[in-house]
Amino acid sequence: MLSAGVPLVGGDQLLLHRRNPSLLLHAFKPIAFSSFIVRSSSSSLKELDISSSSSSEGDDDRQLSSTLSGSVSFPPVKVAKRVVLVRHGQSTWNAEGRIQGSSDFSILTQKGEAQAETSRQMLIDDSFDICFSSPLKRSKRTAEVIWGSRKEEILTDSDLREIDLYSFQGLLKHEGIAKFGAAFGQWQKDAPNFNIDGHYPVRELWTRATSCWNKILVHDSRSVLVVAHNAVNQALVATAMGLGTEYFRILLQSNCGVSVLDFVPRPEGGSPYICLNRLNQTPGSPIAAGSSAGRKAGNRIILVCHGSQGNPEASNFDAGDTSMDMLGIIQSQKTAELLLDLKVKSIVSSPRVTPTETANAIARVQEAAECLGADCLPRYVETKQMKDLDIHDILNRSKKDSVNASSLQSGWINEFEDGLLTELWDRSGTAWKSLLNELSNESEPDNVVVAVGHPIVTVGLLGHCLNLTKDWMGSFHVDAGSISVIDFPDGPSGRGVVRCINYTAHLGRWLIPITKATQGDEEF
Repeated sequence: MLSAGVPLVGGDQLLLHRRNPSLLLHAFKPIAFSSFIVRSSSSSLKELDISSSSSSEGDDDRQLSSTLSGSVSFPPVKVAKRVVLVRHGQSTWNAEGRIQGSSDFSILTQKGEAQAETSRQMLIDDSFDICFSSPLKRSKRTAEVIWGSRKEEILTDSDLREIDLYSFQGLLKHEGIAKFGAAFGQWQKDAPNFNIDGHYPVRELWTRATSCWNKILVHDSRSVLVVAHNAVNQALVATAMGLGTEYFRILLQSNCGVSVLDFVPRPEGGSPYICLNRLNQTPGSPIAAGSSAGRKAGNRIILVCHGSQGNPEASNFDAGDTSMDMLGIIQSQKTAELLLDLKVKSIVSSPRVTPTETANAIARVQEAAECLGADCLPRYVETKQMKDLDIHDILNRSKKDSVNASSLQSGWINEFEDGLLTELWDRSGTAWKSLLNELSNESEPDNVVVAVGHPIVTVGLLGHCLNLTKDWMGSFHVDAGSISVIDFPDGPSGRGVVRCINYTAHLGRWLIPITKATQGDEEF
């Protein structure tokens, strides 16, 4: 679901795909302006060049393509299954900047042990039936720390090892450049087509990730913990979502970052419905200074879901202009506190009351940075209202019997006829282009734009960032008060790297639990 209500009551119910079962992960019409070679996420990983014939090497390559040449068929699940992916804590070779690949010489640093312990505390109340782990020491140790005193044995699977990088393994960056030259450059800039020692590591990884899912999904369990590595966790998320190798380094996985995927059985059987519940919820701040996919990131767009609304009995957009309830006020304040560590240049919001209140809360805290001790100089934040972030009129024309101000229940997307869904998608696309223009218009090299809106708007913006189609809108979940962060390490005209989706750890005691006791086959 897309929860816009009180998270402690129903914050992590499942969101179901709207798309027809026969269309799940099916081939879609290519987007004409994409210049990317699309790599199928089918089990055969057949490589097809479906870029527009009018495209050229000089075309804008910001966009990724979501068009698939075939469908992924996963084993059916009997009941709803939640899979929680965790990357290992910082290792000695992470700290040295050494290429690890599937080598097994590094161990957790003291910081890595602390990160694993923080993840253990974050997941301590969560119920897991089984834990799968990579057999490599850095991952297995992380799994042991998180698993704690649970009685069930940790199952290791060699397919969960990190990407095989062959002759690259063990090298520092400058050593790789000196020894391999152009090949190292291709690994950095065009990893899906990178070849070393006769192997295509990223393509092999995508095949291996599909094999992992086949084993995880057939296991008799409902809540699964998987502890592995950066690249393999990226591949697990991407293959589950039906995304090809072009999405390598687009869905970030930080040390001990947590990602959650939900698998829901189809009534007719077959490959399950799949939803990305959250991506890369880290032990530390998701906005901390650092890099995205190994590159310095100064430009970013932060998508904020507005705080919880009052008057839960009202229809969804009769309540669209209702002020936040007390929980919503707390959520917006927590978000404002989190963003205080960033110097936000502009905040764009829907003109509706709740998003505007959330935006104003963030702006007030930003402009109080000097007296709060977060900055030595006063800050000025420009606040704007963007009509394309407002979907009031579209939702008001949707079915309303199961849509209200507190939450959008699982299967929310079924409330929209195809024409209305297309309107939602197109409007969010226009808003996304406006946000990119906003990011480009700033004069300083490091710019942060915050966009505040309804959860459905966040889903649409994420979809356009990843260059998906409207059929993917049912594949994401976001909660009220959550943030999603998109970095642009190559500048506003480059591709967006998704640092996190549906991050809620900043909400403290009001955060959305990773898992909770199941109440039925269709819900968590």
